Amino acid sequence: MHMADALISPAVGGATWAVAGGLIGYSARRMRHYLDAGRVPLMGVMGAFVFAAQMINFPVGIGTSGHLVGGALLAVTLGPAAAAIVMTAILTVQALLFQDGGVLALGANVFNMAIAGVLAGYLPYHYWGGGKYRKASIFAGGFLSVFVSASLAMTQLLLSGVPIPSGIAMVSLGLFAVSAAIEGGITVAVVGALERLNPNWVKAAEGK
Repeated sequence: MHMADALISPAVGGATWAVAGGLIGYSARRMRHYLDAGRVPLMGVMGAFVFAAQMINFPVGIGTSGHLVGGALLAVTLGPAAAAIVMTAILTVQALLFQDGGVLALGANVFNMAIAGVLAGYLPYHYWGGGKYRKASIFAGGFLSVFVSASLAMTQLLLSGVPIPSGIAMVSLGLFAVSAAIEGGITVAVVGALERLNPNWVKAAEGK
């Protein structure tokens, strides 16, 4: 999921840095206006949980592993703007302290996971999370957050000139789908556990 500096061209890295920087700035302004001050501690707790969960890998195929991304989980609990800020902080710490991704690729990783992934994870819940399709919307959010992020990463690799044969691309999409389905299931389980502990920890959905 994380792209390394060696795999991304300066042009793609610079462009994604510019786009991601602008959108994260916009998210920060929205968060200041709409985030309840009482949910600020929850941002820290959820950020720490997702950070730790991303360190735990699970197998998704022969010689391939994945891990929880957490974009949909953060969006459902914090709202999309705050979730984007928290995910950006996680990715930045991983890049600067753990060399997971790299500085040049940070803009792409933030765009893929903290912006597009969070938005894709939140929209199904926003529109259908308040009615009988609640669990399905949470699962769909978890699925889409990973699949969209991974697909964008592969697109950026292609734009950077990395050769990806069609057969490899199809296998990669299949592995993305498996990882995305696992993410969806984990997101449903964690959101359900949070609601049992304290329903106020989960953002109310607007759609039915």
